[in-house]
Amino acid sequence: MADPKTTAPKLKNEAEIDTILVRQLADILNDTSLTEIEVERGELRIRVAREAAPVMQYAAAPAQAAPVAAAAPAAAPASMPSDPATIVAKSGEEVKSPMVGTAYLQASPEAPPFVQPGDKVKKGQTLLIVEAMKTMNPIQAPRDGVVREVLVGDAQPVEFGEPLVLLEA
Repeated sequence: MADPKTTAPKLKNEAEIDTILVRQLADILNDTSLTEIEVERGELRIRVAREAAPVMQYAAAPAQAAPVAAAAPAAAPASMPSDPATIVAKSGEEVKSPMVGTAYLQASPEAPPFVQPGDKVKKGQTLLIVEAMKTMNPIQAPRDGVVREVLVGDAQPVEFGEPLVLLEA
């Protein structure tokens, strides 16, 4: 019974050494290109390793994502005019997308568009459809008016709050 009392302080001391040693080994891994390091001191054996595969996948992912990120800003300016005079000239009420999805201007590829610029619409009339999560959501006119401009293209991705149609009285 005297042995457990003498071994208890030794385990506490080893635990302190383990923490320091593990941190030192982790630093060595960070400073070098090693993926694994192992140290033995008597019966104490410490192995610190990191996986090389996730690092490689992480490095490959940004290279593939970069063209997508570069394409997104190029598409955004096309739908939003940068000229302040153009923005002022577009007066009327914007019908905005209530969700993220894909805008469709007609019920099917063979069907005529729901509305075109110059069309008179009644409150509740379908202007276009926004498909989100395989559900077709009709976007209706909030009031009677005339379609001044359709601001999106057919099968174009749209964001929440993005203007879709410009209505005037």
